[in-house]
Amino acid sequence: MTEPVTTRILLADDHALVRRGVRLILESEPDFTVVAEAGDGADAIAQARTHRPDLAILDVAMPRMTGLQAARELAQTQPDLRILMLTMYDNEQYFFQALKAGACGYVLKSVADQDLVAACRAAMRGEPFLYPGAVTALIRNYLERVRSGEEAPDSVLTPREEEILKLIAEGHSSKEIAETLFISFKTVQRHRANMLQKLGLHDRLELTRYAIRAGLIEP
Repeated sequence: MTEPVTTRILLADDHALVRRGVRLILESEPDFTVVAEAGDGADAIAQARTHRPDLAILDVAMPRMTGLQAARELAQTQPDLRILMLTMYDNEQYFFQALKAGACGYVLKSVADQDLVAACRAAMRGEPFLYPGAVTALIRNYLERVRSGEEAPDSVLTPREEEILKLIAEGHSSKEIAETLFISFKTVQRHRANMLQKLGLHDRLELTRYAIRAGLIEP
């Protein structure tokens, strides 16, 4: 009898208790093993580079870099990596952003004990997974917006601008952002001015509100 092929999993969530619970669910399956954990999106990218997992399970909202931002980068740098988003938000905006970012599934934390294993197996078969009951409502709402011309455009910000916006909204100064991203203070200031102009905003408070609406940070 042949041994089942083991799926190597990266688990990223900023709450250690959540990671522990999810790990217990996953490793109750004989063919799943968690090879790395991360507490934020940037760490998830680093861990994926080191451990080369088959599947990444990313929390949507994390500090430093969100799961959505990490998913975008991982989808580009490791195209064979399957990505699932794990979230507490039953939110249409996050769902569509997750698909655009390259995720193949979207699982609610509230039913992870029921859905997560099935979602992982679907992802490894190359199939999409959405939590039950969401598909019809999400697609109907999306099509209604398209028909009425209300479909939200893709982000007008570049990935670097989103990265800086997230750090601004988290309260970091331009000097701290420059040090974090290894760019000059003047470059941070230039990006900030460009964002204000693109978005028609005026100050840090308005940028923070925009970041919350865009799902870059939690309210």
